[in-house]
Amino acid sequence: MWTRGAVLRGAGTEYEIVDLEVVDPGPGEVLVEMAYAGLCHSDEHLRHANPGGRYPIVGGHEGSGVVLATGPGVTGVAPGDHVVTSFLPACGHCRYCASGRSNLCDAGATIALGQLPTGTYPFRLDGEPLGGFCMVGAFARHAVLSEYSCVRIDPHLPLDTAALTACSVPTGWGSAVYAGGTRPGDVVVVVGLGGVGVNAVQGARHAGAAFIVGVDPVPMKREFAGSLGATHTVADAREAAQLARELSRGTGADVVVVTVGTMSDEVMAGASACVGKGGTLVLTALADRPREGIVALSGQVTTVFEHRVQGALFGSCNPFRDIPALLRLAEQGRLELDALVTRRYALDELGQGYRDQAAGETVRGLLVHG
Repeated sequence: MWTRGAVLRGAGTEYEIVDLEVVDPGPGEVLVEMAYAGLCHSDEHLRHANPGGRYPIVGGHEGSGVVLATGPGVTGVAPGDHVVTSFLPACGHCRYCASGRSNLCDAGATIALGQLPTGTYPFRLDGEPLGGFCMVGAFARHAVLSEYSCVRIDPHLPLDTAALTACSVPTGWGSAVYAGGTRPGDVVVVVGLGGVGVNAVQGARHAGAAFIVGVDPVPMKREFAGSLGATHTVADAREAAQLARELSRGTGADVVVVTVGTMSDEVMAGASACVGKGGTLVLTALADRPREGIVALSGQVTTVFEHRVQGALFGSCNPFRDIPALLRLAEQGRLELDALVTRRYALDELGQGYRDQAAGETVRGLLVHG
């Protein structure tokens, strides 16, 4: 079949809306008609560089839609099912899945290529095979995914806000709750209050943090974080470090979560200064390229104050456990999803959506297919 989607032909290029051929789903594969896709900053990283990957590639990894067809051997979903995409496939059998670390599943080895675990490239452009970012390609109206990347959800749930649970919500929430290990009474600092950071605020609130300090230079984002549970908001990490010391009565933050759009030396230095004795520094932010945003720490301070540095991929969440759980919390009114969507965009407005994001005008933009 044929579909429309947004493709990047190379690093530094703009998204191009093209006609794509979608391959038939093979063994273990699922054809999904996408309904919505979140405009995540990770796709901006893809536009700037794709280390270890290949171009052209279909963008988008935070999506929701309806299953149209399944290939042989698929048992987890059936035609008509509503699904949220997982940008990290979870096979359930490798040693990482078996030990409760499905966010590190071996099936995700080719996400930068967009190649499915079966070796299939799900799209063709001008006769050449190409992949979807993170094995998803949610910026296309139709896509073939691995069964490992499809999380079935209840059909009564709205697909628009459900799409956010594909990435930004669990990544932020889990960064505070799982990777950071926030406990009741903690002082938590969240550096960067975009689509991931505001959900780290929600996670810290759920975990019982006594004080949550949100850090962002954009006033709108600080105000929004306050509506989701941040007890204090400041414009820069220097202010946050001083505030964390005051709120903790001198020791500093128990948990610092870094969720800025692009990691840098300056961000790292500011975040490190917020960490208190015995505290945990959670690194969720990415740089465009592996050699950028190098993490530098004082060995003596890290040792003497027993600082813990923890990377967080997908917030250390399990997509098949945590996506449904977060949607249940939202149904109960204990997790905000609706307000996270600042603006909605058609496919041909995708570039404008990312310009709005870069200008600090959105918390989460949402691509509406159809």
